[in-house]
Amino acid sequence: MQKELEKKEVWQDFEKQKEILKKIDDLKELVQKWENIEKEIKDLEEFYEIAKEDPSYDKEISKRIESLEEKLKEEEIKIFLSSPYDKLDAILEIRAGAGGKDAQDWATLLSRMYQRFCEKKGFRVKILNQSFGEPGPEGRIGTKEISMLVKGRYAYGILKGEKGAHRLVRISPFSAQKLRHTSFASVDVIPVLPREERKIEIKPEDLKIETFRASGPGGQYVNRRETAVRITHIPTSIVVTCQSERSQAQNKELAMQMLLSKLAERQKEEERKKIEKIKGEKVAPSWGNQIRSYVFHPYKLVKDHRTGVEERQVEEVLDGELDKFVEAEIKSQLKIKN
Repeated sequence: MQKELEKKEVWQDFEKQKEILKKIDDLKELVQKWENIEKEIKDLEEFYEIAKEDPSYDKEISKRIESLEEKLKEEEIKIFLSSPYDKLDAILEIRAGAGGKDAQDWATLLSRMYQRFCEKKGFRVKILNQSFGEPGPEGRIGTKEISMLVKGRYAYGILKGEKGAHRLVRISPFSAQKLRHTSFASVDVIPVLPREERKIEIKPEDLKIETFRASGPGGQYVNRRETAVRITHIPTSIVVTCQSERSQAQNKELAMQMLLSKLAERQKEEERKKIEKIKGEKVAPSWGNQIRSYVFHPYKLVKDHRTGVEERQVEEVLDGELDKFVEAEIKSQLKIKN
């Protein structure tokens, strides 16, 4: 791969150059991880030999073993991620469902949950677009819709199982009578395809490109320049928006990247539906297909309806502790394929 960089045509193509450098960085990171794990195993063996005569070291040894097991478990789950797109970056989108302020608040909570989960995984997260709802009590600002770019090795493979409807049951902070409310938000995850795989031609006349001021919760956050970009693909009615960058050109480039990935995902979904139709199987719609419930009242429980995995520490889950749910879904999908 280093030899690829030496080719003249690569140095004249900045995008191609970036893609090759990213692949090299990913491989270096992978090798480094396994070298670190190997070193930790050797260090642990040496430490065990020194400490086996002294029980006071038992706690430290247990702590090191636990840490090593977590790292091995994280690498093990990647073995299950063998689909072509699993290693790619991802675009994660959250949309509030019916339910007004409650649903918008739920979308904000989900956004925070995924950002924390991604940070714990070492992924980089960039908010591409966020449409805010109406302010609520205690300064709570809801979210109608949010798109975030998640960059990191296996980002799409790890997040793809989160696609679907997420249900929240709680005593509403927006209800004066303290009534129990059920809110829904939909999550969508698409891979960010490398340029050579975006085999989709887009005619300029099929695009409606609009610019506007980036939105915010108000006050000092209001942008007075029209840097945000909204692109509508007229034949499919797919709409993408980006307002994360300072320049209109950068936002347009990111929005086009999102559009191409969405069109590729749509193409892939249409092909899958054709196969399902031939098989005579009924394909469940994505919206309304409740994958997980987060219950705060009358009891506390997070339950995944696909795998049966449960967790009673709801606050920890909403703080980004999603590993047990994500891992169970990845493994269950492998069983279905086999």
